[in-house]
Amino acid sequence: MVQLPKVNELGFFEIRLESIGGLGANLAGKMLAEAGVVGAGLNGVSFSSYGSEKKGSAVKAHIRFCDMDTHIRDTSPVERPHVVGVFHEALAKTVNVTGGIHEHSTVLVNSAKTPEELKELLKMKAGTIAVIDATSIALKEKNRVNMAMLGALFRLCPFLDTDIMKGVIEKSLGKKYPQAVQSAITTFDRGFNEVKFMHFELAAGDSMPVYVRSDISALGYETQPIGGTITNPGGSFLKNLSISRSGMLPVYENESCINCAQCDTVCPDQCFVWEERLDRKGRSQMFLLGIDYQYCKGCLKCIGACPTSALSSTREKEGYADSHTVKHKFDLVAQV
Repeated sequence: MVQLPKVNELGFFEIRLESIGGLGANLAGKMLAEAGVVGAGLNGVSFSSYGSEKKGSAVKAHIRFCDMDTHIRDTSPVERPHVVGVFHEALAKTVNVTGGIHEHSTVLVNSAKTPEELKELLKMKAGTIAVIDATSIALKEKNRVNMAMLGALFRLCPFLDTDIMKGVIEKSLGKKYPQAVQSAITTFDRGFNEVKFMHFELAAGDSMPVYVRSDISALGYETQPIGGTITNPGGSFLKNLSISRSGMLPVYENESCINCAQCDTVCPDQCFVWEERLDRKGRSQMFLLGIDYQYCKGCLKCIGACPTSALSSTREKEGYADSHTVKHKFDLVAQV
């Protein structure tokens, strides 16, 4: 039996995966736990928490390991993780992905940024930041982000056996998707070999953020909205779906557009911005101005529907959406 590097007061080594639906964090958590139980002789458990089961919604996977003499009777969310895996760096815009970490915790991020840049983005005071460009690896190997992230997680958890994990991959995918097994193993190996990490010490006189349990509401009798008003309802124009994009986004080329509106017909989130004006014959017609990327979750359905080359897909780069977005004009709505 292997020795766990760290454990909490209950004897658990805990991992939390922060992701969005469609990137495979739930499956990754199950496979990670299976590899620990089967290959390392540990007690282990994996479970996930998420809202609506759809691509782009926030997902958390929770994994606990302990030695065989310790019983797992706790299925509460992992609040004080030793390792955090962030499958989508844009989650940091709306989710406290590093919540509850210790100064010796490790945070693995799917990103092309440097550890120093991520330290600022995540507002981390101390800890180890590991970086793997899992999206690029997955696109190159024609596989999924979760396999690259699993490879990197195994590098950060040396008590886990990579050979056992490859057996778990073959067992999990072999029956339904035998053609994907080899690319999944290649993606896993690249994640293991290409992850880079850097440790940041806590500054002298500084301290880690105060831990606040997630089940304690920030709203109380003094702080809740008057009359229980919901200031940001589910269908609100204030919503930002940009965190749902998993690496790709549509690009609009005005010169090739025939304003047929096929893209708008298939778009589930009304991303396309139109303007009514006269055409060359003096007739009133709707003209496409561009895409409001605030509401675009990168489903790319519009590209398949476009009959011309006006829409194409590209790997999203930092700042592209902000600099190329065309904002909707909601004349009858006021910012809250």
